[in-house]
Amino acid sequence: MRLTYEEINNEIKRVFMKYGMSEEKAEICSKIHTDSTYDGIYSHGTGRVARFVSYIKNGWVDIHGEPTLEKEMGAIKIYNGNMGPGILNAMFCTEEGIKLAEEYGIGMVGLKNTTHWMRGGSYGLYAARKGFISIMWTNTESVMPPWGGKDCRLGNNPFVMAVPGALGEEPMMLDMAISQYAYGKLAMTRLEGKKLPLPGGFDKDGNITDDPGAIEESRRIMPIGYWKGSSFAFMLDILGSILTDGQGAADLDKAGKGSCGGASQVMILIDPSKTTDAEKMSAEIKKAVNHLKSGELSEHSNGIFAPGDDFIRFHQEHNEKGIYVEDSIWNEIKAL
Repeated sequence: MRLTYEEINNEIKRVFMKYGMSEEKAEICSKIHTDSTYDGIYSHGTGRVARFVSYIKNGWVDIHGEPTLEKEMGAIKIYNGNMGPGILNAMFCTEEGIKLAEEYGIGMVGLKNTTHWMRGGSYGLYAARKGFISIMWTNTESVMPPWGGKDCRLGNNPFVMAVPGALGEEPMMLDMAISQYAYGKLAMTRLEGKKLPLPGGFDKDGNITDDPGAIEESRRIMPIGYWKGSSFAFMLDILGSILTDGQGAADLDKAGKGSCGGASQVMILIDPSKTTDAEKMSAEIKKAVNHLKSGELSEHSNGIFAPGDDFIRFHQEHNEKGIYVEDSIWNEIKAL
């Protein structure tokens, strides 16, 4: 079905208030879910509302939890998320990182003992629209086998890089999981009755497959770049725990508090005005994008895209037709 932004936002806000959130907190969280849906990231927008409610009901998210400062040293701050709502914790720490970047040129905020931040790109876009470059990631419980292994021992650790766009244009952002496809993408593709564009994992017999349901059943998603992605995910887990004085997958697996329950997140914010000026940065971005897209298209190509082009295309579609929400997902939200 197709809905307006206000319809989606108001319904999600209603649900979150129903389960004990203040109106102010519910509004922040509902906006992130709605923005993600508007940007075409359905899996972490409307697709995560019911799961978040289940975490509240299970006691895995403390809706009253607030981040508390544990360590501070120059351009670095470490916060304990106290298992509060991941969106609220991540937004708070992004703001703190921006303040540090304004003062020092660069700031790093480590956030431990937090919960699922939903779409990590939300915070990269937020910072970029305020004029800041960001590098962010979170570790997670083990949901991906390492290359050469069968059992899950790696987190599918989302990684974000964002930069302000050229003058008058949207930011550029990379927001990716370390698997070829995130589990949320598998679920949404399965619900739509489709196959994946490219193989994304293994079935229960160890065969490479493009069937999202078979990958969900086996829990054997494939890391990007095979062994390279496997190593990248591992390093993000290690750095996440060290830079926050928090914990990694080995401990998160034992905790059993749902997806990202007790996770460690790192937000690095940089003020580009300390290294260049807005006009030069804009010109450099335009030059790089033009260079990227100037080459001849490959066989069967649908075009060459720069990071961020995807959500701009979704904005155009959603503005024209309304925002897409899968029927069963919307009915699930309405029933909460």
